[in-house]
Amino acid sequence: MNATQLVPLNLNKPRVLVLNASYEPMHIVSIKRAITLVMHDVAEVLEDSQDFIHSPSTVMPVPSVIRLKKFIRRPRVQVVPFSRRNVLRRDFFTCQYCGSMLELTIDHVMPRSRGGRHAWDNVVTACRECNQKKGNKTPQEAGMPLKHPPKAPKFNVLTLGQDLQSQEVWSKYLY
Repeated sequence: MNATQLVPLNLNKPRVLVLNASYEPMHIVSIKRAITLVMHDVAEVLEDSQDFIHSPSTVMPVPSVIRLKKFIRRPRVQVVPFSRRNVLRRDFFTCQYCGSMLELTIDHVMPRSRGGRHAWDNVVTACRECNQKKGNKTPQEAGMPLKHPPKAPKFNVLTLGQDLQSQEVWSKYLY
């Protein structure tokens, strides 16, 4: 692709993470909604993506993460069901030992044979190679530290299947 070709940007695709004033993840909104919130001074931009939106008089970077200026009291948090698919989503389809995205499996941090539970706080995504290397050991015994400690997600934001660039930017706000 040469420099004169522009890739069309779908403004209605949900791809902007919205944080509460307390930096708590709230929701994922479309680019159009995020820009509206920023333009009306309801939110501020924390992270920009690599894309730009053009108007006749303005060029503006597309936000990736925005933060509301006023705290919004949220209703009781919906529990995210425990499943293999949701564990993969929580961990951004990435091995929590080496960062690979190939041949992913589920690994029990404390092996089940040693009393580990099959629950959010004991299960992580691992590639087949790391899972076999770790075997029936804890990460400390195997010398394989985790990128992020496992915990139950507090919101169902991750079920929307985002592009990888957004997931990398969002990870510091979601953990």
